[in-house]
Amino acid sequence: MKKKFWLGLALASLMAVTAACGSNSGGKSTEGGNSEGKEYTVAISQIVEHPSLDATREGFLKALEDAGLNVKVDYNNAQADQNNIKSISQKIATSKADLALGIATDTSIGLIEEVKDIPVLFAAVTDPLDSKLVPQLKAPGGNVTGASDTNPDAIVQLMDFIAKELPNVKKVGVVINEGESNAVVMSNIAQEALAKHNIELVKAAVVNSSDVQQAAQSLVGRVDAVYVTLDNTVVEGVESIIDVVNKNKIPFFSADRDTVEKGAFATVGFKYFDHGYEVGQMAVEILKDGKKPGEMDVRSPEKLDFILNLSAAAEQGITVTDEMKAYVKDPENNIIE
Repeated sequence: MKKKFWLGLALASLMAVTAACGSNSGGKSTEGGNSEGKEYTVAISQIVEHPSLDATREGFLKALEDAGLNVKVDYNNAQADQNNIKSISQKIATSKADLALGIATDTSIGLIEEVKDIPVLFAAVTDPLDSKLVPQLKAPGGNVTGASDTNPDAIVQLMDFIAKELPNVKKVGVVINEGESNAVVMSNIAQEALAKHNIELVKAAVVNSSDVQQAAQSLVGRVDAVYVTLDNTVVEGVESIIDVVNKNKIPFFSADRDTVEKGAFATVGFKYFDHGYEVGQMAVEILKDGKKPGEMDVRSPEKLDFILNLSAAAEQGITVTDEMKAYVKDPENNIIE
């Protein structure tokens, strides 16, 4: 890519957090024909339940299963709580896990701060460099590597689509938690891409998901379209945005497929199951083939496509033209009726 990527807690407390986070729940053991008959323990720290993040985890586990590995999964859900993230990371660091996976930026940061003696992989992370998960994308060194869930070209392509196919759009609103570094990085890329078309990006800030509806409502009458990034806080309350944009006939764009399936009009993206599967393949190389994480390049999505939701378009007052549909390479899977 042309751009830099891009661009003790007390035992009682630990036990309480572990119970709250559902340790050892939500995962599954995959029984396979591993030639050595060894059972591996893989610990997962996930920021919150969300369709994209859940699909990432499912793809990751499927890759381990397909490789024939016998895996015991220690799944932990941090419930978007920083205290939980720290306690989960400390628990994993003192466990006998063979590998740890962080799903989302904050949980990945938590793992690398605490886990030093076993391989750590990350997934569903927007910018591993800006988040300081790795010092470089090629052979990052140490015990950490993984895959980003963002290709900056996808954001640029979507903003170019808005400018060309919806010429009346002069201002695009973004509901954003600026405390999430991934959201800031992506909104900055969108702002730069829109500026080339003389389109302004208007921010509506939130701190938690309960703020999302009010933030979306504040954009009504001020913007001609709305966009959301891979912002966990915002996506958790995305149904309220969909309600606002549909009532007010405002075109709604997102950075992920799952939000389009829920009711955004369009994105340029991929399947998070495939993203997780790719990280799972990296885990197989580490566990089965003995590769060192620090020697494995950080990966990013390559199979990008436009995804359009025609029902959402009708709700938002968008006339979908043949020219719009022509952007979609795989219409059978990526044009949603």
